Amino acid sequence: MEDMSGVRRARGAVAAVFAVHGAVTGSFATRVPWIQDHASLGAGRLGFALAFTALGASCAMPLAGRISHRFGSRNALRGLIALWTLSLVLPSLAPNLPTLCLAMFTYGACAGTADVAMNALGVEVERRLGRSVMSGLHGMWSAGALVGSAAGTLAAHLGADARTHFLLAAAVLTVLGVLSCTWVLDIQPTEDEEPPPRFGLPPRSALLIGMVGFCAVFAEGASLDWSAVFLRHRLDSSAGLAAASTTAFMLTMAVARIAGDAVVNRFGAVRTVRTGGVLAVLGGLLVVLAGQPVVAMGGFALMGLGIAVVVPLCFAAAGHAGPNPSQAIAGVATITYTSGLIAPSLIGGVAQATSLVVSFGVVTALACGLTVCAGVLRSAERGAERKVSPRAAAVPGPRP
Repeated sequence: MEDMSGVRRARGAVAAVFAVHGAVTGSFATRVPWIQDHASLGAGRLGFALAFTALGASCAMPLAGRISHRFGSRNALRGLIALWTLSLVLPSLAPNLPTLCLAMFTYGACAGTADVAMNALGVEVERRLGRSVMSGLHGMWSAGALVGSAAGTLAAHLGADARTHFLLAAAVLTVLGVLSCTWVLDIQPTEDEEPPPRFGLPPRSALLIGMVGFCAVFAEGASLDWSAVFLRHRLDSSAGLAAASTTAFMLTMAVARIAGDAVVNRFGAVRTVRTGGVLAVLGGLLVVLAGQPVVAMGGFALMGLGIAVVVPLCFAAAGHAGPNPSQAIAGVATITYTSGLIAPSLIGGVAQATSLVVSFGVVTALACGLTVCAGVLRSAERGAERKVSPRAAAVPGPRP
């Protein structure tokens, strides 16, 4: 008989790990200007260095399943989350472009492997509870990112050296992350189970699911990086109002993700994503047609509401879709990381050639893909209805 109190405790523990992971990201994002000045980089060279984050994540994520198989899910996550929190210090120590590229590659690799491990355990908790929890877990990530960015904003306002800020933040977050892992599910491979490949191509199902995530993350990346620019330069709003649009978008995403599990449990993954796609398209159209800042802000809020639960459901669907959950989750994560990397630069390139209105027309067109392709997430609904398995999503291999 499954110990449901232990599973619920494991859910809370994984949620705490998600929040810690997000807090690292939020802390880093606020100090990028300091890092740029410290390394004496222009905008182009900084962008080049930041691209190594996604490169490192994409290279390392396939290793997460192997690590979980070797050390067990709990020890693997404990080690990976500690590496991720400690890697926060590295970018602040880089004095030039080559060292910053190396730091960002390591930072991304640690982020990606911890990301896959915690999402795989989240999928297993969802499987055992028999209901959607992934949206709420990602909501905790967003909440952690907001807390981290708030602390980073205060540190920047006080003129704190980022090396000191990151060292203190890393110490606190490492303790929180490692302690939280005490109560996550501890899944061990069976004696006859072969270890997963170090590097393997994701299954076809993960590629299809990943494309849905690609559309959502493209809209997310474009909105986060360009919403303030759109209001400031297209609609001539004040700098404060433009900045508030980005904060409002992040808050909308966080609230929608935290509340999203109730919607998914009521209506199912496919209907939720299809409806979200409609909301995202309506939001995009409001942005494209906006003549006033308040209309554009409403459009960005609708877009955030529409795409908020898509990525969590993509990870859930990947984890439920086949016998190698970690490999599938790594495949989906790689595609979404790629989308987040190319979205801001592609939006800028289209805007340079045409206008920001056309750029967000592209975002709106991609958002249509959420409604059209939502059916590929049906595996998440089927997986949530399966009988609880004693084996973990964090450990690839055939299931009984």
